[in-house]
Amino acid sequence: MAKQQLLLVLLLVALVAGASGCLAVAAVGAGAGTVAYMKGDLETVEASNIKDVQAAVKKAVEELKLSITKETKDAMSATLVARDAQDKKITIKLTATTEGTTKLSIRVGTFGNETKSRMIYNAIRDNL
Repeated sequence: MAKQQLLLVLLLVALVAGASGCLAVAAVGAGAGTVAYMKGDLETVEASNIKDVQAAVKKAVEELKLSITKETKDAMSATLVARDAQDKKITIKLTATTEGTTKLSIRVGTFGNETKSRMIYNAIRDNL
């Protein structure tokens, strides 16, 4: 009986130690500059204010020859909707997370397109 309890305690300690390491890695990876593609959206947090990111988005969209169909913005958020040559809807959303960081989200089409989203993101990064 004592062996089973000891084994159980050791197993719990190992699980807690393993989980805390995962949490630390997740917290480190959640900083500015990390790019994730989830559920059709490419998302990242840029270490730039929202005005600079807005300007980079506009310039990238122009360079990629995308047609802007809608644009809304205020001091804390912005959305740009465009269409590509295949008439796919592209939605780029910006949200100021702090004065110096901006959350950026890109979705291409209804279900997302990771390749095109990354191309648009790279063009935005080139203009930051």
